[in-house]
Amino acid sequence: MKSTILHCIGRKTSLFVGVFVLQMFIHKASAQEINAKVNVVYAQIGTTVDKKVFQTLQASLVNFLNKRKWTTDAFETNEKIECSFLLNLQSVVEPNVYKGSLTIQAARPIYNTNYLSPLINFIDNEVVFRYVEFQPIEFNENRIAGTEPLSANLSAVFAYYTNIILGLDYDSYSPRGGDPFFQKANVIVNASPEGRNIAGWKPFDGQRNRYWLAENLQNSRYALVHDAIYTYYRQGMDKVVENETTAREQIMNSISMLNTLHSETPNLMVMPFFFQGKSDEIIRLFKKGTMQEKNRVIDLCTKIDITNSAKYRQDLK
Repeated sequence: MKSTILHCIGRKTSLFVGVFVLQMFIHKASAQEINAKVNVVYAQIGTTVDKKVFQTLQASLVNFLNKRKWTTDAFETNEKIECSFLLNLQSVVEPNVYKGSLTIQAARPIYNTNYLSPLINFIDNEVVFRYVEFQPIEFNENRIAGTEPLSANLSAVFAYYTNIILGLDYDSYSPRGGDPFFQKANVIVNASPEGRNIAGWKPFDGQRNRYWLAENLQNSRYALVHDAIYTYYRQGMDKVVENETTAREQIMNSISMLNTLHSETPNLMVMPFFFQGKSDEIIRLFKKGTMQEKNRVIDLCTKIDITNSAKYRQDLK
């Protein structure tokens, strides 16, 4: 079972929720937590490398993500978190060492609907690793850097984002429910592999990297982010079918929380990270709102979701 009954209920869309919850107490499922799809793209890699290597890599990553137990909770099959990883290989740094980008996407089912709301839609441009065909992809929480940094970096990056996904999912069902997973992500950052060409784990590697995302999600000064996540999903999106007006009010509350944090601490990485993939969702919801609600959303979102500011102004007028 998941850590809270509320978390379990949140994923049930049947009228017989209570029966299923009771069954979960009686029958503890052992299914893994995520249903990850992995796509390794290698069009930019020259003909000197046998492309079978990348097919094997893709299959190995699918097994690594989907067959490993990432939590101590048990998930029913229909509770698995839907996510995808697109590993776009761009160059060969040296024999068996590849550099590329990783697109991470995950979604959360909304109560009493077939709709999946985006949890994460992020591109990490600093992925470098060593991989030899049939080399096992291993991850040891007590020895994250492994024996060879470039090989260990592959599993560390995927384990890091898996914990971020789990943290966001748990946060969306219960207040501060994701804390244990954000802590695990932070442990990976602190014990990450180090070496030539490895980047993304240090504060000086840039302002939008793994270090800063984990820092923002762990820093008690930014705790309002977690309140906003819970309010947006559990108090807002999950209530849309029941009462759309109330749901919009709660989603507005969550955006107001983020605006408060943004006013106090501008340029936090977690702010654009939260909004990636959500602009269309927010616009659809508030198109049905009052003019006052629309104006308030435009005012807030154009401040904190600058990338999509023109879209809010155009589509909500």
